[in-house]
Amino acid sequence: MTGVLIVTGGSRGIGAACAILGARQGYDVCVNYLENGARADGVVAAIKALGRRAIAVQADMANEPDIVRMFETVDAELGAVTALINNAARAVKYGPTSRVTAESLAPLWATNITGPFIASREAVKRMSTRSGGKGGAICNISSIGVKLLGAGAFVDYAASKAALEALTLGLAQEVADQGIRITAVRPGLIDTEIHVKSGNPNRVAEVAPTLPLKRAGTPDEVAAVVLFLLSAQASYVTKTIIDIAGGR
Repeated sequence: MTGVLIVTGGSRGIGAACAILGARQGYDVCVNYLENGARADGVVAAIKALGRRAIAVQADMANEPDIVRMFETVDAELGAVTALINNAARAVKYGPTSRVTAESLAPLWATNITGPFIASREAVKRMSTRSGGKGGAICNISSIGVKLLGAGAFVDYAASKAALEALTLGLAQEVADQGIRITAVRPGLIDTEIHVKSGNPNRVAEVAPTLPLKRAGTPDEVAAVVLFLLSAQASYVTKTIIDIAGGR
């Protein structure tokens, strides 16, 4: 497999695992990041050590001009995108919905909903066989929270990911005859830094024993499913969402 992969939020966690596995499977990779350039550079170095091209591009996934600039940078330095992973997301501090304000929702919607819409738009422009593209695939990183609903803890986050799933299913139907497949995954309890950002650093230890598999998942386990969905092995798979949640 060869192609150009963009991973939003690619400097850590699931995004970094997807970027490195993508390189192992033959992609040249754009590692998008918001703030931590050193970590993004580390992922780029790991990809280059695998013999693939890679660039780190700072861009805020809540900002349309930033997203457009990122795609234009990839065009110039790596070539037209053939695979996109919409992974960047804003976490929330756990708490009841009574804590929510319009001010707190705006950045959540901008990163978790608007960003994937704009990134998908730019990817489709380049992938669509109607406009001379070679086709491609997009995988969106949702959350098992869409099914669990997050009552008392993260209804707002779950709602943002539910919107991402609506984008997945609707856009998949819209571009199926343009050589583009759209899928999503719903990670469950994955051992990443998001739990610290959400104000519950002990969440993995607390929740893992309650799961059917009795453990948290790893970023690499999520990446393996995502890269399968992007691959030619999944060429007849679109408009599909897969749970990666340990049986939850």
